[in-house]
Amino acid sequence: MRTRPGTACGTIAGVTATPTQPKPVLADAVDLARAAAQEVAGEQRVGAHTGVQAEDEFSATHLFDAQHPGYGGWNWAVTVAYAGPGTPVTISEVVLLPGADALVAPAWVPWEERVRAGDLGVGDLMPSRADDPRLSPGYLASDDTGVEEVALEIGLGRVRMLSREGRLDAAQRWQSGEFGPRSDMARGAPATCGTCGFYLQLSGSLGAGFGVCANELTPADGHVVNVEYGCGAHSEVAVEGGPAIPVADVIYDDALLDVEVNVPVAAPEEAPAQL
Repeated sequence: MRTRPGTACGTIAGVTATPTQPKPVLADAVDLARAAAQEVAGEQRVGAHTGVQAEDEFSATHLFDAQHPGYGGWNWAVTVAYAGPGTPVTISEVVLLPGADALVAPAWVPWEERVRAGDLGVGDLMPSRADDPRLSPGYLASDDTGVEEVALEIGLGRVRMLSREGRLDAAQRWQSGEFGPRSDMARGAPATCGTCGFYLQLSGSLGAGFGVCANELTPADGHVVNVEYGCGAHSEVAVEGGPAIPVADVIYDDALLDVEVNVPVAAPEEAPAQL
């Protein structure tokens, strides 16, 4: 008799069962199956018999409630088998399996599929998969004409390079990111990066839509930006002369002015004429 924390031979609780009914000799082996489950789990941990399912013509699986704390909805699954008429029914295996309402751990996700952008920290190593669709062998001719034009000249010798799928994946990510044309900064910009003197165009096929910002005064400095991204520090932005902050006209409050009364001065009397 074998026990293992896996699945029995065929489909068990929680999974679509085969419509084939077990042979009576197998369906009637409830006591034999219960004794096998109690031998593995202990008499007090094997509950009521909840059903039997045919695995094939010569085997079936009996299900018993698992009376284990924390294992609500689980079943002891005991697979029995026989070799044909005149042969005894024997125990194939005893396993503990979740039922349809059992609480189980989520499906296992490989480490490389769980990593997300931004998870890489200082000192972390994140190797790419050997079959990463974003990369293609460097010894093959690239499908990027911009790369092929200079490959021999610069002695291109990388083991792998971006495939078409890898470039499209990057373009989609950059297009919809912080420095794409639909960001808040781009929507309020007076012009786009494609006409800015600080815009450094990428080489290869991605150069049609992306470049790097070289303006240290912008949040995009050193980042890949879409050609239709923009910000307020465009090289050709012009503003009217004068103070950046508008100044209102000077207004005087008459109630606070010092008022002096203008008293007229009497004219001097004329001197008598000299004879």
